[in-house]
Amino acid sequence: MSMKATYRQLGKSGLRISNPVLGGMSFGSSKWLNWIVDEEQGLAILKKAWDLGINTVDTANAYSNGQSETVIANFISKYDIPRERMVIATKVHAVVHEDPSVLAFLDPSIAQTKEYVNQGGLSRTALVNQVDASLRRLNTSYIDLLQIHAADPATPIEETMKALHDLVVTGKLRYIGACNLRVWQLAEMNSVAERHGWTPFISIQVEHSLLYRSEVRVWPSILLKFPDARCRRKKCSSTAHTKG
Repeated sequence: MSMKATYRQLGKSGLRISNPVLGGMSFGSSKWLNWIVDEEQGLAILKKAWDLGINTVDTANAYSNGQSETVIANFISKYDIPRERMVIATKVHAVVHEDPSVLAFLDPSIAQTKEYVNQGGLSRTALVNQVDASLRRLNTSYIDLLQIHAADPATPIEETMKALHDLVVTGKLRYIGACNLRVWQLAEMNSVAERHGWTPFISIQVEHSLLYRSEVRVWPSILLKFPDARCRRKKCSSTAHTKG
């Protein structure tokens, strides 16, 4: 007998997501990484997950250079799934290259070319460009949860948080979250949002690994040492990702 997914609230928000969540890094284009499955198998994975009650998919614009998002859009279309019945989470930061075989996130020089300048990072221009591109690939008018994939030391925090807030106000984003941030980075970014009355992050995604236990060593120790730490006081939910 197959186990069915359950649903739980994400942090302090009213958004309910499936438990588990389906990760989107493993499907898209095998040209990107040799362990990635192409669209046909990706659609089968999404269908099996859907049949088990998994209505939440977590992907990123960088995965297979956007092809993961395209597969999700094609799945929704193929099975005529009402958009409001799915929860789509994606991430922005890395440059999405036109060539599906290019690992753009490993080559910072690509972001300095005329074709890709302002297409990565967390500046206002880059965020608007990336969100609009993800919306086109996902063939949707909104993203349920947009997560920043990493910090951007080249952009002022105020600029990033105000741009994200404005994208929420326009209706293109429902909620925002973060991924791969240090504890102090999350606290500082949410503090800026709180001071200005802007939309805060409702979740933080960290790596879960048997070999590298950063979230086990760092996050709980911070919360125990500082009981009023923002992720506890503001009920910012912690989710996990794993590689391979």
